[in-house]
Amino acid sequence: MRIHVATDHAGLEFSQQLQQHLRDRGFEVIDHGPAEYDALDDYPSFCINAALGVARDERDGVEALGVVFGGSGNGEQMAANKVKGIRAALVWNESTATLAREHNNANVISIGARQHEVADAVKFIDLFIDTPFPGDERHVRRIAQLGEFEQTGAIAGKQVDAL
Repeated sequence: MRIHVATDHAGLEFSQQLQQHLRDRGFEVIDHGPAEYDALDDYPSFCINAALGVARDERDGVEALGVVFGGSGNGEQMAANKVKGIRAALVWNESTATLAREHNNANVISIGARQHEVADAVKFIDLFIDTPFPGDERHVRRIAQLGEFEQTGAIAGKQVDAL
């Protein structure tokens, strides 16, 4: 499996440690940056590129997930979710890591590097990667509705207000 990783300055050291953990587990890790510390860097391009990598791999039939980091993880999750086909979840404990996969078939997770110890983040990432999406009908239906709205701006048979 390929794991796409991105961060900002707040998560750089954190990301490097977690990438090594992923490599040690045998995953192919693609680092989308940054390459060095810059307190004024902008996370959107790094996280969008990681999400684009996941989306491209999914389109091409390559098994892939993404992990993005920042101080809180909030902005990084928002950036990743701008990419069509990405379902990025903010993960802050073991339960949210598992449920991101079980209920939402998330393909990217975001973790706040200033909110967690590395050991906890490793646990969250391992749970996220190791938890399969069971494909329960209700979850498949809801995910399909998200995709439909992403494509068309509407959900068939559902009231969605216009901007």
